[in-house]
Amino acid sequence: MKTWIKDGRVLDPVKGSVEVCDLLVERGKISQICPHGAFEGDSCQWKVLDATGKLVIPGLVDMHVHLREPGQEHKETIASGALAAVAGGFTAVACMPNTVPPNDCRAVTEFILDQAGRAALVRVYPVAAITRGQKGESLTEFGDLREAGAVAISDDGFPVKDSGIMRRALEHASCHHLLVISHCEDMGLSRGGAMHEGIVSKQLGLPGIPASSEEIMVFREIALSKTTGCPVHIAHVSTAGSVMLLRRAKEEGIPVTAETAPHYFSLDHGAVMGYDTRAKVNPPLRTPEDVSAVKRGLAEGVIDVIATDHAPHSPLEKDVAFDKAAPGMIGLETALPLTLALVREGVLELADAIRKLSTNAAALLGVPGGRLVEGARADLALIDPDREFTLEERDILSKSKNSPFIGRPLKGGNALTMIGGKVVWERNG
Repeated sequence: MKTWIKDGRVLDPVKGSVEVCDLLVERGKISQICPHGAFEGDSCQWKVLDATGKLVIPGLVDMHVHLREPGQEHKETIASGALAAVAGGFTAVACMPNTVPPNDCRAVTEFILDQAGRAALVRVYPVAAITRGQKGESLTEFGDLREAGAVAISDDGFPVKDSGIMRRALEHASCHHLLVISHCEDMGLSRGGAMHEGIVSKQLGLPGIPASSEEIMVFREIALSKTTGCPVHIAHVSTAGSVMLLRRAKEEGIPVTAETAPHYFSLDHGAVMGYDTRAKVNPPLRTPEDVSAVKRGLAEGVIDVIATDHAPHSPLEKDVAFDKAAPGMIGLETALPLTLALVREGVLELADAIRKLSTNAAALLGVPGGRLVEGARADLALIDPDREFTLEERDILSKSKNSPFIGRPLKGGNALTMIGGKVVWERNG
């Protein structure tokens, strides 16, 4: 079936332009992008999608999600995570390796891809472990993992403590064209902590995690990248000090990139008041000053990517005492409206926001996506930037519901997701 997406405001995040156009899709690809009113095809031969009032954007690409399968299917499955992703406007996700067992070998990588194929929704790109069992002791077989389908490596959830092993990981990964994604945490400083160390943790009587636990490891990764000349990507940046270190590294020409998650520019540690375990994440929510620094980092290009760090947990892990609760929140279905809030605040231009949600992540992972050009795969979303709604638990498609944004008013949302020319999700009403 040929599809005619008619009268949408087509956003080109590379050019930074928004123009009312008709977009034609044939054989899974964008065949033409025509100026408004220029296409005179017979509507009987086309499936027509009326995009009037909608933005047509490249499908979003999330380079940091947790799909939990294999081993933790009570929290999320690849199928349920894929459904949440397409509902949020994502056409591709990269899933972290801290499954059970970890994705540290060909068999697990291939299992993930097989399950993703069965779900037949979002494109799934596995991120494999840096070290065997994510224990930080010996490197995995990077070449074998790359051949199996991994696009990056990370021990996310666990820092690689040994600097020598991390140096070898950067060097070997470069040879195999794998991006190294670093979870920056000094466990000696964070161990036992439940939230950010500061005035709120003292008021609540909870053990804290200082900002320095992240910043020390960010500094190390920058130093190793400078020493080796090999790229490194810093995950879930949350502190002003990390933003400062990254800014200096980029000014010096060190090949370091970074991401943050929407909760780090939308919430601060005050969200934990009342011991709300839905607001417990790792790294923890920080101070208002850190939130402002993260926003500046996004605006200045110091932070390249917005990734969700989608981390589903069931009530078994969340409905417990705060210091015992698992850290993490879901984010695939709220990332778009939370990022559009930055546009309304004037922090980011619309095109820059979509670049950080799609184009930049695709480029870093070395996968297709993030562009709307003739000949490209028809992976796209139609979004309504003015849609106002309150997030309700019943509306969440993720298997887990651990979001502190439930009950909060949001603005801007996805209306339709197309992957390879096929509509895989459409909002009703």
